[in-house]
Amino acid sequence: MKKVLFATTALVATAGVASAEIAISGFAEMGIYDDGNPATADAQFHNDIGVTFNMSGETDNGLTFGATFDIDDANGANNINGTPGMDSEAVFVSGGFGTLTMGETDGALDWAMQEVNLVGGSIADDETIHAGFNGNAALDGSNGDQILRYDYSFGAFGVAASLEMDDTTAADDVWGIGLTYDADMGGIALGFGLGYQDGGTTWGDATGVSVDAAFGNGFKAGINYTDMGLAGGGSGSHWGVGVGYETGAIGVGVNYGEYDMPGTAADADGFGLAATYDLGGGASMKFGYGSGSTGAAASVDTWSLGVAMSF
Repeated sequence: MKKVLFATTALVATAGVASAEIAISGFAEMGIYDDGNPATADAQFHNDIGVTFNMSGETDNGLTFGATFDIDDANGANNINGTPGMDSEAVFVSGGFGTLTMGETDGALDWAMQEVNLVGGSIADDETIHAGFNGNAALDGSNGDQILRYDYSFGAFGVAASLEMDDTTAADDVWGIGLTYDADMGGIALGFGLGYQDGGTTWGDATGVSVDAAFGNGFKAGINYTDMGLAGGGSGSHWGVGVGYETGAIGVGVNYGEYDMPGTAADADGFGLAATYDLGGGASMKFGYGSGSTGAAASVDTWSLGVAMSF
């Protein structure tokens, strides 16, 4: 019933606009999880529902334009860590000159670098919320959530530049540059990423590099490193490594990461595991486990198990 309604809505929205399209996709999750918080129950129910609207069109002279709008309606106070669902949006214009994107999108460093959660996933994101994981977002979001990024690909190379402006006149803008290169070496697909972002004296800076490889036998591996110049002085670093394997309906991924920060109290490390089994038709079983600690604090262990559905 809902699919019929969505399709009808898309047709009405695009009536009379021959070059415009609206595509709707979504996901849903249900299961149980443990967030590792001793103040809460050992296990809790979880469900999450999201819808993505992808809108695109083309001008008479061949420019492509569009927007993406995500609606995530997690189940209120009972969702993961009590965090409510998040909505996001981005708008783009693309042509022979490259692509210009504005909105809640990645800065140049995150655009260029590969994360080390390479295979699988979990309904509670256990493999990416442990203390040792770095999603490469660096300074993204320092001045809010509006980023302007330009990217362009030529052959095996890709370049990007980004800017996140301060809207309070009290902080420095954040600008970044990124570079990617893809290569095939004897059937092994290699990806290289290099990025830099600078937030001035307000936010510091970050330089990151990543390498990932996809082997023809289902194995994947990746490593990344980020050097951070902290606001107010001092520096820190992070490194992470991940491996994964896919065969048939089964996918398993493991990652580990460490932060080395000024003062041992801020050091952190952790690992994550994600395993999936494809049930077909857009449904899959997912299991996740994460464990990490910061400084001398006790480790926080999380897990989740459930069904993820894509539409």
